[in-house]
Order: sequence, then structure tokens, then C-alpha cells
Amino acid sequence: MRSLMLAAAVVAIVVPIYGQGQAQTHNVQVTFDDWTVPTPNSFPHDPAFGAGNTLWYSGQGSNKLGRVDMTSGQFREFDLPRGHGPHGLVADRDGNIWYTANAAGAIAKLDPKTGQVAEYKMPDPAAHDPHTPIFAQDGTLWFTVQSGNFIGKLDPTTGAVMLQKPLSPRALPYGIKVNSKGIPFFDLFATNKIGSIDPKTMQITEYPLPNPQARPRRIAIDANDIIWYTDYTRGYLGRLDPQTKQVKEYASPGGAHSWPYGITTTSDGAVWYSESGVEPNTLVRFDPHAETFQKWDIPSGGGVVRHMVTAPNGDLLLAYSGINKVGRVRVH
Repeated sequence: MRSLMLAAAVVAIVVPIYGQGQAQTHNVQVTFDDWTVPTPNSFPHDPAFGAGNTLWYSGQGSNKLGRVDMTSGQFREFDLPRGHGPHGLVADRDGNIWYTANAAGAIAKLDPKTGQVAEYKMPDPAAHDPHTPIFAQDGTLWFTVQSGNFIGKLDPTTGAVMLQKPLSPRALPYGIKVNSKGIPFFDLFATNKIGSIDPKTMQITEYPLPNPQARPRRIAIDANDIIWYTDYTRGYLGRLDPQTKQVKEYASPGGAHSWPYGITTTSDGAVWYSESGVEPNTLVRFDPHAETFQKWDIPSGGGVVRHMVTAPNGDLLLAYSGINKVGRVRVH
């Protein structure tokens, strides 16, 4: 195993707040930690939290999965079957890492204890590019298939895969999350729609967003089952209440070309996301109660944060695809 130096940056406590037209002070402080991935040009695409306080990542460019021990800084990387091109990943309850073999039309499972990989091929060859996976509370693995235009589920006990097409053609299903009731929600990136799927019947419901130019790229779900999305094309943060179908939008601090991308929520109700269209990329915090923004430049530059997850202790985990780094943001 290899240990690489940790870089850390502490951001001052006094930062601008956007939303009420005035700069204010706020008591949120963050520390950025980042680690350089051992294999050059790995293009770490997505992050995930794993057992033992580890940050896992998909090395899409190196055809590896990797992990870094966030306490010691030690890395371990795992070679994958040729041509898998890993994209999204998530850990199961037993510590296995499930990932979308984006270039191989499959879902796969890595056992970190043995390095063995089990592969589950898509039942339809049109589902050639599985994208983002997420576990529901009952252990079902749900996933999006972007260009193939499917929502899928995999039963880990049997390996059975079921696929369902959205109502909208060529919709590019992208990010996916599961709410507190076990219902998966996803964004349809080529449309102005958010979707959900019934876990039993596989029936899909689509929720049109008011602006026809909206293009939701990633989503997050808060403790009240409100859907938050990054409108990549227009430079907005959006809020969808699936019960009332009401939508509210907030212009991102970086402006119309800020390209909001990876997004997550934390237990205090805050919404966190990254602006990928500004240099350096930014980390943005939105307070839904005060309707105010707080933002920080990412010290390493960012290199496009395509996905963001919240660790059990509230830390934010990020992958910096363009600069071959992964990172952690500690919130104080």
C-alpha cells in the first residue's frame, strides 16, 4: 500500500453570504483535505464512503477502483476486468463495492478482501452504459443507464436485473437517490424533468420543471424528502416538492455559466454542491431556512466535481476528476 501526502486548507470563518443582498458573517467553517491518486491520469469520477473510514473512488481512466484511508493516507488500488471503465460506485452493508461498468454494459461487485469481481450483464444490449448506482433500504441496487435511457434495479441475492425506460425518449437518466420511503428519484438530464419509479411496479412518474431550458444533472434528497437538483445549463439550484409538485429555483452565486454539478445534503438541512464552470471550482452551501448561499474556492482547483456524497460523520467526499485527486471537506 502507498501513502501520499495530505494537503489541507482551512477557510476563514468570515465569508460572504448571498441571498439577502448583503454580505454577512456566518459560523460555518470548512477544511479541505485532498489526496493525489497513485495512478496518473486515473480520472477519479465518483467518490463513495467505505468501511474503516475510507474514501473509495472509481478510476475511470485507469480501469481501477481505489480507496484511501482518511486517517493514515494509505492508498490501495484494485485492477478491474479489462474494459470495465468504472463510473459510479457504492458500498454495501458487507463492505463490498458495487460499481457501474460503464464501458462494459454491466454492474459489478468488488470484494476488497479478495480482489475478486463479480459481473452482472444488462439483459438488454441497449443498456450499454450504466451510470450511477444507489442502494435502497431493502438492499436493492438501483441505477441509471444514461445513453441507453433506462432505470434499472438489481437484486444482489439473485443477480436478477430489471430495466424500465422513462416516459421521455432520449432523456439521459443521470443522478439517482432514494427517499425515506424507499422510492428512487432520478434526473433526466436531456430534459427539464425529474423522475421517480415505483419499486414494486416499476412505473415511472415524471415531474416537469417550470423552465423548459432547465437541465437537472445531479440530485440530492433531504430529511423531508424534498428533491434538490443542480440545473447545470442555466446555473441554478432547484427545489422540488414531489407531494405538491411545487418547484422553487435559486440563481447560483457563480452566475449563468457556473455549471452546478455534484450535490449532497447534510443532517442540518444544508444543501452542498460544486460549481464546475468557474475557475477554480467552488464549493457552495445553501441554507434552505434562510435561503442564503455561502461559497468557497476549492484550493486544489477542483478539476470538476462530478459527484459528491456525505459521510456518516457529516464530512463531504469529492472526486476531482481533472486533477487526479480525491478530497474530503470537514464542516465545523
